[in-house]
Amino acid sequence: MEYQDEQQIQARIEALTIEHRDLDDVIDRVSEEAPFDQLRVQRLKKRKLALRDEIARLEALLIPDIIA
Repeated sequence: MEYQDEQQIQARIEALTIEHRDLDDVIDRVSEEAPFDQLRVQRLKKRKLALRDEIARLEALLIPDIIA
């Protein structure tokens, strides 16, 4: 996905951060269920890590390159 400006990048970071936070809630609920679905929890955690990586990548785009 191509981003045109910092506002678009920031908006995408905010959306991913909300999704990341929501996954925390889902993981907590699934973990509390009485036979708990380990495979589902693993998939949710993997998605959560992917979101964190994407957020970090986008945040890196906002940092200007500094020539040493």
